[in-house]
Amino acid sequence: MTAKPKILLVDDREENLVALAGLLGGHHAGLLCAHSGEEALDLLLVHEVALALVDVQMPGMDGFELAELMRGTERTREIPIIFVTAGIHDHTRVFKGYESGAVDFLFKPLDPHILSSKVAVFMQLYRQKRELAERVRQLEVALAERQRIENALKSADRRKNEFLAMLGHELRNPLAPIRNAAQIIKRLDVSDPRLQAVQQVIERQTGHLARLVDDLLDISRIEQGKITVRKAPIELSAVVDQALESSRPLIQSRQHRLIVSVPDTPVPLMGDAERLAQLISNLLNNAAKYTPPGGTIWLTVSREDREALIRVKDTGEGIAQPLLAQVFEVFTQSERTLDRAQGGLGLGLAIVKKLVELHQGRIEVFSEGPGKGSEFSVWLPVSA
Repeated sequence: MTAKPKILLVDDREENLVALAGLLGGHHAGLLCAHSGEEALDLLLVHEVALALVDVQMPGMDGFELAELMRGTERTREIPIIFVTAGIHDHTRVFKGYESGAVDFLFKPLDPHILSSKVAVFMQLYRQKRELAERVRQLEVALAERQRIENALKSADRRKNEFLAMLGHELRNPLAPIRNAAQIIKRLDVSDPRLQAVQQVIERQTGHLARLVDDLLDISRIEQGKITVRKAPIELSAVVDQALESSRPLIQSRQHRLIVSVPDTPVPLMGDAERLAQLISNLLNNAAKYTPPGGTIWLTVSREDREALIRVKDTGEGIAQPLLAQVFEVFTQSERTLDRAQGGLGLGLAIVKKLVELHQGRIEVFSEGPGKGSEFSVWLPVSA
């Protein structure tokens, strides 16, 4: 239950205090009575006060001196003070009262309606001030909690990036000798079909694992802002050839039909050939993995004024509308990939988006929904 606001009544005469208390009884406020300025100061040290009604003419410390002391103290500086006096309407005294910090000046005999209305206004202002202070406090608590959560998330994200980087390097170390061993077996010209099949499995799976490790290392560099591109004058068709060389084995293994369209005239770019080939290859691999065997994939390159447009379209499983907005986020995968049957960690498209941004380009994805295929479009600036 919220405590009642308190009103401080200061008058050296008991009968005046009783009269004021009677007039203010309907304001649902706690009344603190003081017979002198000194007693009022003692009460102000203990209680939070919403309003002070102070008699001007008191022996010892008068009302003006009390007001000046209240205005000079942080705790009581904002308390509204209404002076009450039985003296004549002396403008000099009124001005002095306002100078000492009064918000109003009332003369005895008091009009009960005027007194009540003025007190009601200050009570309402006090309640509003308390409500605002409580809202500010709640907001500060909420902001502090949000900051704590953000710091915890940043810390967790940093540890995740460190783990991914460490995992990528630790996986790469044993991977190299395994791939070398597979190549040695291949050169031995083994005639046993079973050994040949084993060698092919090792070579295919180590290649797949190498791509996963590379993705882990790339996404770790992206998250830490360490990935860079080495730009140089390049021709887009050469980049496409490099990407096709990398992706064609996966496309052929799934018996897809690949349709490639590249303009006869050169499309010059200022970019990192290796990273752009990785970008196109990732889009082709994504199309190959999520298109049922025997599907069709289109890779189309064209020039639109000052931009090169690269489109990868497939007849695959499509993308549900809720996932379209998240498809370029790290580790984003739909339910169809939960068993990892097609491999991948949900990193390829996140890497693609970052590589596009590093080349000052843009990327969009379109799909009519599950079972209706998808199309990724990449625009890159053409060099002069």
